[in-house]
Amino acid sequence: MAAAELREELERRLRDLGIATVTAEHPEVFTVEEMMPHVQHMKGGHSKNLFLKDKKKKGFWLVTLLHNRQISLTDLAKKLGVGSGNLRFADENSMLEKLKVGQGCATPLALFCDQGEVRLVLDAAFLEGGHEKVYFHPMTNCATMGLSPDDFLRFVRSTGHDPIIIRFDEDTK
Repeated sequence: MAAAELREELERRLRDLGIATVTAEHPEVFTVEEMMPHVQHMKGGHSKNLFLKDKKKKGFWLVTLLHNRQISLTDLAKKLGVGSGNLRFADENSMLEKLKVGQGCATPLALFCDQGEVRLVLDAAFLEGGHEKVYFHPMTNCATMGLSPDDFLRFVRSTGHDPIIIRFDEDTK
């Protein structure tokens, strides 16, 4: 399925769930820094997404953070209990295979394409930060889509994924 068809499928799924969205079209972007000038007028929690693999278990993780959050993969691995140094960035082919999106397009909205092989790690600040909307790429890095935090969680769970919610502001134990 092409990116445009995948986006249409995503929009259909959201409509079927009765989820209202707002979308801003913008030039193609590959980093948060490139994206923010185009979407800073959209108030709420903007995302940064990391597609990772577990070196030992060969599992895949989609880590969705607030756009301005800095994390260490070593600390994240400890929080997830996969052992220090075991998380790596997954290659683009793996992301295309699992989520049907390429570089610059990683998004939890693509979880409807996953067959249960990707675990979602979600920054608790998306749900607890008082955001009216949370924002993600809708299967393309030429647009940003916003939905309420509750609707976002409902969509994710409708894909068969139960997010691992982490408070990144708390110290690693």
